[in-house]
Amino acid sequence: MSAFQLALKNISGNAFRNIVVALCATLVSAFVLFTAVIMRGAESSLRLTIDRLGADVIVVPLGSQDSVESALLMGVPARVWMPKKDNLEKIAAIPGVEVVTPQMFLVTLTNVPCCAVSSMFMIAYDPATDFTIEPWLKDELGDELHLGEVVGGSFVTASEGVDKIKVYGYLTTLKTNLEPTGTGLDQSVFLTFDTAYDIANKSVTQAVKPLEIPPDSISAALIKVTPGTDPHDVAVRIAQKIPGVTSIESSDMFQTYRKQMTGLLRTVMIVLSVTLGLSIVLIGLVFSMAANERRKELGVLRALGATRWYVFQSLLAEATLLAFFGGVAGVNLASLAIFLFRKLIMVSLDIPFLLPSPVTLLTQIGMGLLLALLSVNLAALIPAYKISQQDPAIAMRE
Repeated sequence: MSAFQLALKNISGNAFRNIVVALCATLVSAFVLFTAVIMRGAESSLRLTIDRLGADVIVVPLGSQDSVESALLMGVPARVWMPKKDNLEKIAAIPGVEVVTPQMFLVTLTNVPCCAVSSMFMIAYDPATDFTIEPWLKDELGDELHLGEVVGGSFVTASEGVDKIKVYGYLTTLKTNLEPTGTGLDQSVFLTFDTAYDIANKSVTQAVKPLEIPPDSISAALIKVTPGTDPHDVAVRIAQKIPGVTSIESSDMFQTYRKQMTGLLRTVMIVLSVTLGLSIVLIGLVFSMAANERRKELGVLRALGATRWYVFQSLLAEATLLAFFGGVAGVNLASLAIFLFRKLIMVSLDIPFLLPSPVTLLTQIGMGLLLALLSVNLAALIPAYKISQQDPAIAMRE
């Protein structure tokens, strides 16, 4: 009989030990996978959002940085305004600025029949200067947005007719959807300035409350710097020469959320370390008790010719099998919880989240299983070694 076959036979004979060891392995693997997926998904969301914006520097009204970042990252509606013409001309004159394009942040009304989606974040852009949405549209559709057309995030669906979304009583046409980012952009829509102004004009008679856009105003200005120019230098020049605005470098975007994630990761690592340590101690105690109970049985095996290495192998094989079964259960539970409750996780932790790719998920599942196997085998190592070294004659007399 091989050590593996003996391990399978012994597993079927001790339910308490099996349950304790498997539960510890389940807890460890689930915790590791859950933490890895959430933190990696949040970081991927931040990176994709910055890439989607496509700007080296973003200029917003002074004091509005947090609300703008919350709007872009978590879909929290933001209403911020600054002078359009004056600021754009000053920004364009800053050395190192290659292109500057304005955006307006709008939001639909809450729980009214003239808006198909309640409190939906809308981003209006200028097709003449835009370098974020227009290139993507031309690649995907071979065309730009026309009057009355919008592009939706991955969660945006048409609700009025086949491809229509009602906004302030105005039926817009949903042309296509962006790839998911795990952020507020997934539940936002992009439209041109012309469409935004048309909606505002017609909302006076079509909506419960009109869409108000202050004249000659924008919410943000996105900047692409000239090749070889340091975005930090451009941001500093803007801060020095243009009053009433804040410049955000792309590398500094979402610093509040990054700090929050760092603090969350630190807390999770402490909890994981404590959990892992307690699991190893508990598994070690359980295996020590099981080994003491089986002294005579293992002594008989030694008397029948089994080597110390064979006994040691069989005990570690038990640990490995229990860890594997528990680890598989853990990663499945964690994967199911993340898939079913990912939106609740985003809201509860106040962080963005994007499901990882299959390859990344498999890698993280492997990490969870590996740590479960290592922790259980480490806990069983000393009891297995001690019991395998006992004298068979003494063990059989006890």
